[in-house]
Amino acid sequence: MTKLEKILDSGVVAVIRGAKPEKIMAVAKALYEGGVTTLEITVETPKVLSLIEQVSAEYGDKLVVGAGTVLDPETARAAIMAGAQFIFSPTVNPKTIEITKRYGIVSIPGALTPTEILAAYERGADVIKVFPANVFGPGYLKDVHGPLPQIPLMPTGGVDLSNTAAYIKAGAVAVGVGSSLVSFKSEMDEAYLAHLTQTARRFVEVVKEARA
Repeated sequence: MTKLEKILDSGVVAVIRGAKPEKIMAVAKALYEGGVTTLEITVETPKVLSLIEQVSAEYGDKLVVGAGTVLDPETARAAIMAGAQFIFSPTVNPKTIEITKRYGIVSIPGALTPTEILAAYERGADVIKVFPANVFGPGYLKDVHGPLPQIPLMPTGGVDLSNTAAYIKAGAVAVGVGSSLVSFKSEMDEAYLAHLTQTARRFVEVVKEARA
């Protein structure tokens, strides 16, 4: 199974923002036990390259770990050298896509309009992160998917358990889920981690049911 196939398999990408270095392994374990096997760690997180290295070394092929909020090719390359297996961006930066593909890494730039989505895909992006998805909702994704059915779309921004199924049924190949799945504002105790595993499992189940 390729890295892209692994990312799309569970249909859920956990967007980890503001991670606490001492808690990242516990969060990764909780998500993995819940069936979420793709983790995006955003690059504004302190010691992000070290965190990517840690999770990648610990889980190997069991988890697909990538970098998020990547704005330029320099940051993309640094993340890739640290072990990032995909690069998430909030915008379309052609040079970031180019360097990501140069190293054989999965490229997932963010776009919103049909013009941006097509431009990113033509530049070589593997999947387009429709961001911020909550501006228009699942209906918009369905409308875009109509004339552009060949482009894999992944809504991110405002995705939660209440709308995940609608996004998948609208044509999304996966969903990017942030604070409705992982929030470092909560105390990272055993009770929270158990809840995190349960929430992760529910997201995966919802995607599976919607795909069926």
